[in-house]
Amino acid sequence: MKKAAQPQTRILIVDDHPMMREGLAQLIGQQPDLMVCGEAGDARDALEKVRVLKPNLVLADITLPGRNGLELIKDIQALDAGVPVLIISMHDEAFYAERVLRAGGRGYIMKQEGGKKIMEAIRRVSAGQIFVSEKMSARILEIFSGRRPEAGQSPLENLTDREFEVFQLIGQGIETKELARELGVSPKTIEVHRANIKAKLRLKTMGELIRYAIRWVESEKGEEKGDQP
Repeated sequence: MKKAAQPQTRILIVDDHPMMREGLAQLIGQQPDLMVCGEAGDARDALEKVRVLKPNLVLADITLPGRNGLELIKDIQALDAGVPVLIISMHDEAFYAERVLRAGGRGYIMKQEGGKKIMEAIRRVSAGQIFVSEKMSARILEIFSGRRPEAGQSPLENLTDREFEVFQLIGQGIETKELARELGVSPKTIEVHRANIKAKLRLKTMGELIRYAIRWVESEKGEEKGDQP
């Protein structure tokens, strides 16, 4: 008798670059135990697809239009806590991986790791495990043991996830009122976030914060362009 076919892991791909989505979809489509059940280009569409398609795993970029990947993880957990999220990004995991895990994500892998490693990460996370690189795993163990490494630590690591989201949007040139609408809070709340960000980054004026944020966003875009196929 023939064995019954194993059910495939249904994956939702979330990335704002169509070529990246297509590449990942082709890679996943070659695996007999995996399948792509849908794609989304931003967080809002991703949440709707999670609700309708009921994927077994969400494979998402950390940088998305409007709402970033960290907030998407939290939204997915609120919508359906059983769906694991694996973040795939070109950005250095040393800055993002801990935030992803704290937000409820189940893993972080850099795009340049290649197809074989990405498939391993997908299978590990879909099996209920956490996936990060060996180097990051050792760092996280140090953090949880109370020995957080200070050397090379970015001042941005002191920001909360919401403050970091506000910081990124400031760097994209979004004004206070639009920022408030985007995040569903009052302009006064945005001002409080800005003040906290300035204090944590030891910046004196709003102009300094804007310039700092713009430089950060531009450097991230530079990395992203270098990663495109």
